[in-house]
Amino acid sequence: MRTAPHAAGVLHLRAGGTSVVLDLDAGRLPAIVHWGADLGDLSHAALDGIAVGARPQRISGGLDRPGRLTLVPQESDGWLATPGLAGHRSGRGFTTALATAGVDVDADGAGVTVRAADVDGGLEARIRLELTPHGVLRSRIALTNVGDDAYTLDDLHVTLPLPDDADEILDTTGHHLRERAPQRRRLTIGAHVRESRHGRPGADASLLLAAGAPAFGFERGLVHAVHVAWSGNHRMLAERTVTGETLLGAGELLLPGEIVLAPGAVYETPWIVASWGDGLTRLSGRIHDHLRARPQHPRRARPVTLNTWEAVYFDHDLDRLTALADRGAAVGVERFVLDDGWFLGRRDDTAGLGDWTVDPAVWPQGLAPLVRHVRDLGMEFGLWVEPEMVNPDSDLARAHPDWLLRGRDELPVSARQQQVLDLANPDAWTHVRDRLDALLRDHDIAYLKWDHNRDLLEAGDGPGGRARVHDGVTALYALLDDLQARHPGLEIESCASGGARVDLGILERTQRVWTSDTLDPVERLAIQRYTGLVVPPEMLGAHLTSPRVHSTGRTVSLELSAGVALLGHLGIEWDLTALDDAGLARIAHWVALWKRHRGMLATGRVVHADLADESVDVRGVVADDGAEALVTITQVTSSRSHPGARVRIPGLDAARAYRVTTLTPDDADTPGQSPLDWARGVTLSGAALAHVGLRAPALLPQQLALLHLEAAD
Repeated sequence: MRTAPHAAGVLHLRAGGTSVVLDLDAGRLPAIVHWGADLGDLSHAALDGIAVGARPQRISGGLDRPGRLTLVPQESDGWLATPGLAGHRSGRGFTTALATAGVDVDADGAGVTVRAADVDGGLEARIRLELTPHGVLRSRIALTNVGDDAYTLDDLHVTLPLPDDADEILDTTGHHLRERAPQRRRLTIGAHVRESRHGRPGADASLLLAAGAPAFGFERGLVHAVHVAWSGNHRMLAERTVTGETLLGAGELLLPGEIVLAPGAVYETPWIVASWGDGLTRLSGRIHDHLRARPQHPRRARPVTLNTWEAVYFDHDLDRLTALADRGAAVGVERFVLDDGWFLGRRDDTAGLGDWTVDPAVWPQGLAPLVRHVRDLGMEFGLWVEPEMVNPDSDLARAHPDWLLRGRDELPVSARQQQVLDLANPDAWTHVRDRLDALLRDHDIAYLKWDHNRDLLEAGDGPGGRARVHDGVTALYALLDDLQARHPGLEIESCASGGARVDLGILERTQRVWTSDTLDPVERLAIQRYTGLVVPPEMLGAHLTSPRVHSTGRTVSLELSAGVALLGHLGIEWDLTALDDAGLARIAHWVALWKRHRGMLATGRVVHADLADESVDVRGVVADDGAEALVTITQVTSSRSHPGARVRIPGLDAARAYRVTTLTPDDADTPGQSPLDWARGVTLSGAALAHVGLRAPALLPQQLALLHLEAAD
């Protein structure tokens, strides 16, 4: 949408129901005075009024010219909180005075590039803001050293304003097997900073940093959030100043001396992806729509995946694996993935990483017989790899110890008996690329499960050398791009000890994330809910698991496991050869059900109900046209009242009538304490379902009911 540009010193960007208003005369650099709801087609006078009305007043004891939250807040502009840019020239030139040198507005009125220069400081910047057609705000900054000597960059991040009534912060933390656990706190004066120093985002990283009105939830409450589209170290902050400015900031976390710009050199921040909404559902829906509009987004039907890890672990045997493939095909599996243990010397996790050659001791005929068998069954073949890691007990580590990341003579503390390969070393990068390219060229492999099983420590290019995290991430991106260019159609899953590398940088180059190494559906409810704030269902790996869960020891029903996995990219992690025909038939039922609805799941809107009773979970996916929905009701623990209370189902078309039926099989593990009057179908309006609700089935703890809603028209 084209709007009036900056004739009155104000610029209005509009797209996808979002407005961004910039005061171009806020100081040395422009300031965003509104980011959020679409303000409509405003006149020059109205825009000028917004800008003037947002300018701070001089106050007692304050600066004669009050500081502003500009696109890059600087001390030279009177900014006394966290600066947007920090660096120096060997201890000199620590302060900056970037000022607007030009403003280039996109023809569609949805984007702008602000050119800035600090003539005395020898720096130039290009600050990019753009609204996607779905109302997501993307921003990044490119900094150029135009001075005569090197400039050491310590920090450069994007800053975005928040409404004054943003009073509560939501972020996520966690650990292996429990990623993305939510936590909340008041947004008080000062900075709330979340950093990742793992060399990858990490299991405890916050996927989003959100701030909003008190007690905002999924269904309502104005909320804004930022995400760093980067697969390495990063920093996010929410800050409130005593002068009344409230902001979100985000960017790459740079290690000491990691970015030293020679004269003429450029550093560009990762893209910062920002969204807002009346409730988290609308905020995340914008991000999902943005991702689905990308040209590289996976659009073919997502194949049902069987991964062999929890079926065979390292015990690889051709007959056993072909039998597993037979069972997988019989229940409707479409992609068979051979996990860890296929390569040279890999009998456990202490050896072999780095030696990406099929082990003849285990596979005397190579992988060809298994690949051929899988393909003859009509399934794709996938393979697990961990190319960024090395076991010290490997031919690669013995031949090239100089290819291992380290900052001193001594190797960093090991994790999972492994060290990290320096992919930024051109020789190491080429070696890995060539080995993977050969595997893909010699075998009919459609899919790589790409793992990254440890955090980085002392990640340098050798004793006394430079930090390599930034260079390692850019080298990884180049490797993924190169392999997919050489092998069109290859799909890659991002796995990192489960969900320790989930970000929109890696998802520019991969088609799926492994959400968590835990398949326990009780644990997965929260993990998938908060991963889903950014990742849409079709990219969110979710598998059925065996009745006794490997990671927790909990015993769960197939209905609970399948129902929780149903609202993601479905797969199976189970030794199917141990099941009888009845057990296989039950799994086949769930696989067939998911296939019937996967098109809708890959295009629909994810919804969550905000319920007072935290023991009950209600979530679903509503078709993009509102014509149908799949909804799960999960009784996680016992309720404070008797089970079977009314639950609301949000996100439907308020004016349409929906017929609601249960899809849980007749032989499901449900108590059936009392029959539901509506079990075979009841019709309610979308408004009634959202505001009045209906009685849930009387479920015991760890039981789930699946509902199908279909518009009567």
